Amino acid sequence: MKKTVLSLLLMVVASTAFAQDIQLHYDFGRNLYPNEEAGRPKMTATFEQFKADDAGSWFYFVDMDFNCQGAVGAYTEVSREFNLCNKGFAAHIEYDGGLNLGTTFQHSTLIGPAWNGHNDDFSTTYSVQLMYKQYYKNNSHRAYASAQLTGVWSTTFANKACTFSGFIDLWRGEKFNNHGQLVLLSEPQFWYNLNTIPSMKKVNLSIGTEVEISNNFVFNSYNDKSFFINPTIALKYAF
Repeated sequence: MKKTVLSLLLMVVASTAFAQDIQLHYDFGRNLYPNEEAGRPKMTATFEQFKADDAGSWFYFVDMDFNCQGAVGAYTEVSREFNLCNKGFAAHIEYDGGLNLGTTFQHSTLIGPAWNGHNDDFSTTYSVQLMYKQYYKNNSHRAYASAQLTGVWSTTFANKACTFSGFIDLWRGEKFNNHGQLVLLSEPQFWYNLNTIPSMKKVNLSIGTEVEISNNFVFNSYNDKSFFINPTIALKYAF
């Protein structure tokens, strides 16, 4: 659950320099893959925030995973962009990391160029980033260099009632035997914005879904399956 505010970057700059929301997702992954993803958390809460300034923008999000015992994991990404010109180009710097039941995820830093764009009325926005990615050693993986290509998008339609947004990441990862592999992660979201209903126009609440599409993203010790589609049902409140 991530990067949805980043996909609204140019829309936010055109209207206000600040945006944040909180999302609550019920995940169906463990129901669809009871063997491979039996331990997948059922609930994820996401808080994300974007803020623009004269030099560029800040963006971060935090995912908190829950099971019946409470919080079992957290993951965060923090990024800074510096505007390079008035054509939408920027320098992108990012940190990714987190922990799960006392074990840290392999954290990384990324740096590279970004290109941000929009249509005439800002109802559709997009961002493309090509970055050098450095992974750091943890208790199960060595440090290694990588690269990542990221695309982020958002489009609002049907008189602002519906929003389709999301991201796709492609990067070089490593298996536990240090062999390289191409990792895919995409999380498209669809939202129905309840504030477009006249009687609810003061309530910035949306209902929708996210579908996590991944290949080689989650290490699997049960069999050789590497491709997963994990849908959610979700609520989002924009502050």
